[in-house]
Amino acid sequence: MILGLLLLLGIPTALACGSIVLAAQSAPPGRHTRVDRSYLLWGAALSAAGGTVMALGAWSTHEDTIYDDFGLAMFAAAVIMGGALFVLGLGPFISWLLGILGRWSARLPAPIRPAAHDLAGHRARTGPAVAVIIIATAFATTFMIAAAAENAQGRAWYEPSGRPGALLVPLRADQDPANVRTAVQQELPGVPITQVDRPLERGDLRGDSGTVEPIVDVAQGRTGHPDTFIGDLDTLIGDQALLRYLTGDPSTPYDANSAVLVTAHEVAVDRLSVRFTSFGTDTSKDMTIPAIVVRAPDPRVENVFLPAEAVRALGYDLEPDELIIDPTHHRVSPVEQERLDRRLSGAEPTHLERGFQPSNAWRVFALAGILAALGGALATTATGPRARRVRLRISAGSRTTLRLLIASHAALGAAFGAVLGAAAGCVIGLLLAWPMTGDSDWEAEPRVGFDTPWLMIAALVAGLPLLAAAVAGLFRPGTPPSAAPARPGDSPGEPSSV
Repeated sequence: MILGLLLLLGIPTALACGSIVLAAQSAPPGRHTRVDRSYLLWGAALSAAGGTVMALGAWSTHEDTIYDDFGLAMFAAAVIMGGALFVLGLGPFISWLLGILGRWSARLPAPIRPAAHDLAGHRARTGPAVAVIIIATAFATTFMIAAAAENAQGRAWYEPSGRPGALLVPLRADQDPANVRTAVQQELPGVPITQVDRPLERGDLRGDSGTVEPIVDVAQGRTGHPDTFIGDLDTLIGDQALLRYLTGDPSTPYDANSAVLVTAHEVAVDRLSVRFTSFGTDTSKDMTIPAIVVRAPDPRVENVFLPAEAVRALGYDLEPDELIIDPTHHRVSPVEQERLDRRLSGAEPTHLERGFQPSNAWRVFALAGILAALGGALATTATGPRARRVRLRISAGSRTTLRLLIASHAALGAAFGAVLGAAAGCVIGLLLAWPMTGDSDWEAEPRVGFDTPWLMIAALVAGLPLLAAAVAGLFRPGTPPSAAPARPGDSPGEPSSV
């Protein structure tokens, strides 16, 4: 498992980082030398191959059907590998684009013109640094988009385990229910506890009436759902407190001999068939009891309620299966839940129903990408002796001017790499969203649309140059010596051709 994870992450990372090597190797030795065309052809071929692999991976998972977990993982890995190839192919184009930047530097504002000259004139040094910015920005952008797609799909698929605000305390067969109840009472003194029962004999208990008849309300223009099967809903056994919890209404009538269908559908039911299938003997028992329908407070939480007395009438003994803190009586806070979990150390963790909780793990990866991109931007400011002489002559001994020159250098390198990296990350992220939102459950759920985080991506592209400029400007450039006499070729206004 660990080896597979290392391969899944290590190989794409190595391929993407190969663009740093290609950026260095493809850089021409001088300002006036053009990039070797063979490097550009190889780069175009690699990027085209990566784009093809990504497109195939996305196309193979574009249908709303059932996929197995391994297949989805392989398609996601294919898109990631394709994205790494795509970024690898960008390596030679970095030097080529930096050369174009140098040719157009005369049209740039005077404060950033020296930075453009240095980026274009020392591509063997600045090209790998810009490649780092591209890789890191693409990495962060990909995680932003993939996380947005996964969270949107997870929110649409989410099925709550209980009413909002309810605390569910599961009970294992090897636990003493009395000890668990005591722990809950000690942590939440005075709070009523609702209990869910299960047959002592292991088996499957179902309440089923087949397809229910819909109610048609002509005045309201509503119709019930004609394909609702009670047998598809969870069947819970308990007392009056459990019924009050399921319906959310303290005035719900309780009859020890009647089942209750708690549903959001407009249906009519007057009887219910109860079947218990034993796991040990593979035999089943059936009984039919009266039933009523009660409106569910949450359309996503539908259940069949069976009174404990009716189940005992079948000849089955019951035992506690779960404890519930009804939010009508007390809304448990996350702090209280954490304390209870510590008290119940060794037992199954409790569940506090708070609705869908989006994953924020992507922020860690995005932050790592931003920091790496910042490091690449700062690396572009490293200069040789000749460039330092040019900076010192321009600054004329002013530390403030020298800081501004260094800050503009970092900002231009960051902006150049961030735009290319964000563009690559958008392509990878949008294609990776398909396998990341595939369904591997028994019943395929249709995909839902998601909002691409364009605002965050724009903030990354715009904010990274500003952050790089601020950090680079904070570095004390030292006391500049007297401006050295100008040498041939030192003029910052000298045009460059690539």
